[in-house]
Amino acid sequence: MTTEYRIELDRAACDGIFACLVRDGRFVEADDGLATIESGADDSDSVVDAFDDDRLADAQQAAEACPVGAITVEVSDDE
Repeated sequence: MTTEYRIELDRAACDGIFACLVRDGRFVEADDGLATIESGADDSDSVVDAFDDDRLADAQQAAEACPVGAITVEVSDDE
């Protein structure tokens, strides 16, 4: 079953600890040494992307693992 959800990564809050990378492969290290979302729209201060897949749990685990709370996962209300 797929779920619509949105991931936001606050790059200004990111410390480059990369706990997210080991929990969700969509998070990668950017050239500046901080995390980013591989397919996300990056404005340097934040990265946002929407998904409709079965990987919600991975995104939530990445958000929970972030020690600085830089990742937010919001599930669509259309469920």
